[in-house]
Amino acid sequence: MSLLRVRRSAALLAALPLLLSLPFAGCASRTSCAVPAGACVGRATVEPLNLSDAKAAVHAYLDSGAYDRELAAAAAEARAWIERRADARRPGERLAVVLDIDETVLSNVAHIVEQDFGYVPAVWDAWVDRAEAPAIEPMRELYAAARARGVAILFLTGRKAPRDRAGTVENLRRAGMGEYEALRFAEAGDAHLRTSAARKAAARAAWEAEGWTIIANIGDQDSDLAGGHAERAFKLPNPLYRIP
Repeated sequence: MSLLRVRRSAALLAALPLLLSLPFAGCASRTSCAVPAGACVGRATVEPLNLSDAKAAVHAYLDSGAYDRELAAAAAEARAWIERRADARRPGERLAVVLDIDETVLSNVAHIVEQDFGYVPAVWDAWVDRAEAPAIEPMRELYAAARARGVAILFLTGRKAPRDRAGTVENLRRAGMGEYEALRFAEAGDAHLRTSAARKAAARAAWEAEGWTIIANIGDQDSDLAGGHAERAFKLPNPLYRIP
């Protein structure tokens, strides 16, 4: 998954403190509480989780090591399945693993935290171009284990082509994951597929039609995994953003 193009909801959340501070247009009634004469007392509201509290919770999850532990546990489970399934390969099978990129094999956590969980397209584009996202180590180990057993790697990302291609290819190379059977981006021709879930399911179906048996599909978003076309699906944790 990519984290680009997903921050409309974040922008709305960022505006909530201001919106909630504005006075209501009218009052249902006055109360007996001590307020200045003529002040308007608004009706009770049901607020969502405060944005400051949400950010603090994510920082705590990251800083405590819980994120790293849960990520490593999910990667270990997926790796164990890939190794068992590869060892039971049937004659003629072309086995493959589908991997998302952002927050699946490459970590953008430091960049996202530096941006206070915000998304500025130009800043993100510059980050991609620098190709500095570090590998998620348990997933790099999974990548190596799959390749050692002759299982092909099919990368399926929400990053855009051609804009993000060069930086992504270089970043995967630097992270030690530069050998793969396919690297598929979001492209202009995918516009009819209105969600990431639909686009990725269609890509997996196309790979199956080419003769690949996808033994594992791994990503950090539910949309990475929706739609089938894989024997097993494995969800990695991601407290930072959500992509439909």
